Amino acid sequence: MAANATILGGIAGTDLTAAERDFFRAADPWGFILFGRNVESPDQLRRLTGNLRDAVGRDAVITVDQEGGRVQRLRGPHWTDWPAPLDQAPAGPRAMWLRYHLIGRELRAVGIDSNCAPTLDVAQADTHPFLRNRCLGSDPTTVATLGRAAADAMLAAGVLPVMKHMPGHGRAVADSHHGLPTVTAGADDLDAMDFAPFRALRDLPMGMTAHIRFTGLDDVPATASPKMIALIRDRIGFDGLLMTDDITMNALSGTQADRAAASIAAGCDLVLHCNGTIADMEPVVAAAGAMLPDAQRRADAALSQRRAPQDLDPAALMAEWRDLTAATA
Repeated sequence: MAANATILGGIAGTDLTAAERDFFRAADPWGFILFGRNVESPDQLRRLTGNLRDAVGRDAVITVDQEGGRVQRLRGPHWTDWPAPLDQAPAGPRAMWLRYHLIGRELRAVGIDSNCAPTLDVAQADTHPFLRNRCLGSDPTTVATLGRAAADAMLAAGVLPVMKHMPGHGRAVADSHHGLPTVTAGADDLDAMDFAPFRALRDLPMGMTAHIRFTGLDDVPATASPKMIALIRDRIGFDGLLMTDDITMNALSGTQADRAAASIAAGCDLVLHCNGTIADMEPVVAAAGAMLPDAQRRADAALSQRRAPQDLDPAALMAEWRDLTAATA
């Protein structure tokens, strides 16, 4: 039987409660996502990730947002505090590879085997501040080059990258956590700028949608738009596992169950639900339903890229990263 078409993050604290364990066992989400509220120490995280997998009875994917800068769930003193991606971008592809490989190794060591990165949105002068310094550059070629380095680095660390936010969030001047951003650019401009990094990395195993309305293409936010999901599949050429951005964000309308159902109907493979109680998650799980055959095929292909980390010396990698970033500081 296929897993439920969700990635769930409604874990209240640093330990799994009995009620949460029983709920996850019954719901059987395809994967989980963790947040700062779930993070205390390496030993605690290893215990939590193990208990989550025990709850569903399989080696489920566990992901996190560990970009560096403001968006970093695992922090010092137990983990490395990284600069914002855009601040490090001038150091080049090798430095980006080192950074995300070391991030990946830190995640894999505590049982986290996916990371919601790289951010392939192209930064522009008016990109909303919630996103701008999380980007890798202000031109699509640079973003694609650095994004490829980041993705390859995480795969080499045994961590599945999730490129985001498809088909591009860089033109948005609003924060989708609080409202629905609107982009008015035409298809040709979007194709040359916003879509280009995602097309260059279309072979990656996993991607995440953007809660943005592209008025020249559809009136519905991309996450819930059959036209936009078809564009991601056909025009960008991505056939990997596609999850929504967090459906609890205020960019989307309707109940959370409505949002989940609309996303699956539009062609998303998985619904990402990040914050809420068991009572909040129950209708989302019901609305998402079991993974569809194409989603299961893509999930199996993603899982086939999950492997043991390469045998490299983390101390030597960190020393090299410090040298490269110091030279461009």
